[in-house]
Amino acid sequence: MKRRAIPVPAFALLLLSTFCIHVPVAAQKEKPATQSSPLLTRTTTRHDTRRLGYAGAVTIVGAPAGSITIEGWQRSEVEVNAEVELRAPTAGDLDRLALVNSFVVDEDANHIRIITTGTHDKKFLKGVAKNFPKSLIGLPWRVDYHIKVPAMTDVSIDAGTGPIKLSGFEGTVRINAVESDADLSLTGSDLSVIIQKGAVNFTIPARSWHGLRAEIKLASGKLAVDLIPGFNGEIEADVLRTGEIKNAFPGLEPLERNSIGPRSMRARAGNGGAMLAFTVGDGAIQIRPVGSEQ
Repeated sequence: MKRRAIPVPAFALLLLSTFCIHVPVAAQKEKPATQSSPLLTRTTTRHDTRRLGYAGAVTIVGAPAGSITIEGWQRSEVEVNAEVELRAPTAGDLDRLALVNSFVVDEDANHIRIITTGTHDKKFLKGVAKNFPKSLIGLPWRVDYHIKVPAMTDVSIDAGTGPIKLSGFEGTVRINAVESDADLSLTGSDLSVIIQKGAVNFTIPARSWHGLRAEIKLASGKLAVDLIPGFNGEIEADVLRTGEIKNAFPGLEPLERNSIGPRSMRARAGNGGAMLAFTVGDGAIQIRPVGSEQ
């Protein structure tokens, strides 16, 4: 699917320039609608299941707001459970919003795409609802996804604001989010995460990373890296502006003389191995044993 460029608010340009973050369509913010009366809320659930073979791919384009949870399982299929919450002044307005604020599932050879549709996408609105009431554009809504994928699956996520949780599968993972508290418990193979603001907990429940590289970039916030005892790998960590690196993982050795400092780290754990690269613009990086409360 061809993506189009989205204008970036001026206040976010500095953060975006740190990592050249791509802002997905789902993150575009419309001017809030002005309402004098309380809004009604309607929540609906949807369920969809599609076949997906070994080493397939899943792409998720999330809503402007909402959570994304992805778990691995042993079936050769993708299960999508979604909770869509709409808010509007009247029941009739909720009916109109329900026609556009939703998602579609598209599939081709070993690739499934879960794409959020809604009032945040002007091009979509023009195509399906040319006379859609302007007063309803900008009303708050969200989609919370809970998705199960085969244990070996590549996953790509474009998200707006909301928590992201991944666990129980291996494959190439790409995450691009505006603001998120992300909980990632993964073992491989290639990982690339770019988040503008939030907190990331990254846990590797194995003695090594099953891939060549894992990279996490956070413009502003806290990044915690949890490793099990006896972990083998190399760590490259940097805090670019304000903040510090806190290391509580025993046995980290500097790769070079004086290469472990308060804002920069080049270190080896155990016998070395795959590269784990962490960058925070403003904030903190913590490297610690699994189960640590530091």
